[in-house]
Amino acid sequence: MSLFGEKCWKMGQDVKFNNSLILLCAFASAVASGNLFYIYPVLNKAAWDFGVSYERASLIPQLLGGGYGLGILFLCPIGDIARIRPTILVLTTLATAAWLGLCLTHNFEVFTALSFVTGFFTVSPQLLIPLVGALAPPHLQATAVSVVLAGLMMGLALPRVITGIAVQYTPWRNIYWAAFGLQCLLVLVMWMFFPDIALPETKSKDDRPRYLRRYSKILGSILKLSVTKPILAYGCIVTMLTNAVLASFWTTLTAHLAVSLFHFGPLQIGLFSLIAVGTTTLIPVYSYLCIERYTTYVVSTIGLVYGLGSIAMDIFIGSPLGVGGPILQAFGVDFGLQVASVSYRAAIYRSLEAQDINKATVIFTCCAFLGQLMGSAVGNALYATGGWVRVGELHMAFTVATLVVVYLKGPGEAGWFGWNGGAPLRLKRPAASSEETLC
Repeated sequence: MSLFGEKCWKMGQDVKFNNSLILLCAFASAVASGNLFYIYPVLNKAAWDFGVSYERASLIPQLLGGGYGLGILFLCPIGDIARIRPTILVLTTLATAAWLGLCLTHNFEVFTALSFVTGFFTVSPQLLIPLVGALAPPHLQATAVSVVLAGLMMGLALPRVITGIAVQYTPWRNIYWAAFGLQCLLVLVMWMFFPDIALPETKSKDDRPRYLRRYSKILGSILKLSVTKPILAYGCIVTMLTNAVLASFWTTLTAHLAVSLFHFGPLQIGLFSLIAVGTTTLIPVYSYLCIERYTTYVVSTIGLVYGLGSIAMDIFIGSPLGVGGPILQAFGVDFGLQVASVSYRAAIYRSLEAQDINKATVIFTCCAFLGQLMGSAVGNALYATGGWVRVGELHMAFTVATLVVVYLKGPGEAGWFGWNGGAPLRLKRPAASSEETLC
């Protein structure tokens, strides 16, 4: 049996777009992205275990995020050079090996270094999302991509909930060991079932593998794409602003619920993340019913206006709503602003050639990551000086700015600004074949 298994689909075999592939990619995205968030509910216990201050222990999630950001920038372009199956298997195996080190070490410096390494190799979801986008027929791209994104977002929310509950009854390292077992399962499942997909763009005209291309040329083409494709540039700005709001909200929410009117404990705060799980299940439905059928500015406006209204109700009505205020804002931010980002991602995938989708995903995700860093930093600073209302005002300002960006360019405009070509409400949808339906 070869390294990648004879039971797996053979190299270069044609792969039909189907539900099984989408669900496999969603599962892999959920498990992999969870690596970045197990530490948050147990950070105080990890600090005590290592004998360091909470402030110093906060280096762990920072290095996880920093490694993840660099991995997106430097590893995701490999998706345009090497075959996707061995790339995914190598990345998940290396991330699992680094996670084993996290389970075994009792040295804080080694733990932080391995956290960076783990984050660096935890980028397989950012290869799977453009893969699904490239394989899906145009009229199903948004739905297919949103399902994989739902898996990714589930991986962001569920670890916080499960870990927040489990840490009340078991040492925090047991949670890390359970996560290690889950990652071993992921490697096995991907080895057995993930196909070696050969997209037409993975070979050059003389049939030589694309990995012979210079890596620097791939990075250069990513930067060039971001300044030559208006829809990509607009999408990057939108996702940066919406992710800034998301990061600011969830970062400051813990402090808001722990003090002020509520005095919630860790378990209650952890259960608040279930809201993110609920919105995760709604986004694919919205994608199928709206994003697949209506133009980007229409579906984005619906989500952003809903998000803006929920934020305003929380910060301006305030105390009479009680805990209902943060719940309203959580739904508005997590659903309304997310669908704006998803709609632009779908528009990007519809507009670009298949060979450019992975490059676009790299710059799109880097902008999302920059937005999260900006939102966390500015949100924390405002909360320290002005409390929850000042943070809410920041969220409203960013949401309004996103709406302004959406309306700078119409769906029929070929240039960078304007509304030439009209303002159609519905997309022109190609007819679906029997092999392309999600059933």
